Amino acid sequence: MRCPRCHESNTKVIDSRPVEDNFSIRRRRLCSHCDFRFTTFESIEEKPLLVVKRDGTREEFSDKKLLQGLVRSCEKRPIALETLENVVKQIESEVRQKEQNEVPSTLIGEMVMDILPSIDEVAYIRYASVYRHFEDPTVFLEEIKQLKAMQASNEDKTREEAKGKTEEN
Repeated sequence: MRCPRCHESNTKVIDSRPVEDNFSIRRRRLCSHCDFRFTTFESIEEKPLLVVKRDGTREEFSDKKLLQGLVRSCEKRPIALETLENVVKQIESEVRQKEQNEVPSTLIGEMVMDILPSIDEVAYIRYASVYRHFEDPTVFLEEIKQLKAMQASNEDKTREEAKGKTEEN
């Protein structure tokens, strides 16, 4: 690392600590030539993650774009922005764990569709209407029926688990 004052390349690290985001490191350095102290930041350089769209085009994964879509589907709903940001982080993390350089946009869309019903049903239907290109009201009704069936199944599982726990006591 070159000193910003004298441009000497002989500097040493005198302190290192992680930055709040846990993906960067803050280093205090000292120039051996002029004794100038300065700070540098190091961060992990991730491989770009490409999203393959339905038409075959590719674009870099954008957490901002995914968050915008979620915010749009949750407009006027009682959902905290922090919740949506956590969904985006969770999806990005899961996609990156697949260790592929390219992922289909449908995979990301399905991941959102799996998570949204537990957050807000109206937001789920709004997102589904765009993601699945609903073109007539009967498709909306079918999606709502599937959502209700999924809820009933989850409620049955919850009741069975609660019943099992009371029988154990």
